[in-house]
Amino acid sequence: LMQLVESGGGSVQAGGSLRLSCAVSGYIFSSYCLGWFRQAPGKSREGIAAIDVDTSTSYADSVKGRFTISKENAQNTLTLYLQMNSLKPEDTAMYYCAALYLGDVGCQVFGSISSPMDAWGQGTQVTVSS
Repeated sequence: LMQLVESGGGSVQAGGSLRLSCAVSGYIFSSYCLGWFRQAPGKSREGIAAIDVDTSTSYADSVKGRFTISKENAQNTLTLYLQMNSLKPEDTAMYYCAALYLGDVGCQVFGSISSPMDAWGQGTQVTVSS
């Protein structure tokens, strides 16, 4: 059973930085891509950063150049990171990490196809004040 646990959220002033972490256990390396999502109040959840099996990364235009996704492998556990710099008030949201099953459709961090084999963290709040 795959489990994801986020940490590192909090409150910061505009222009500041935060680093989110996501501890992933039970991860099947070759079958999943990893991503970060966020959902602001009254808005739909959006994918903002993805890292694929080949470690290639991609970003939403809204965070490109400011956020960096990375991962670190250790014995039996993988940690996913999201380094967030130059934060803006519009970055305020609940942030979620996810492991998305690749199947035949590829990484869906920026797509619309979900799978019952996808796994999600519980979320961590990021609040950016002006």
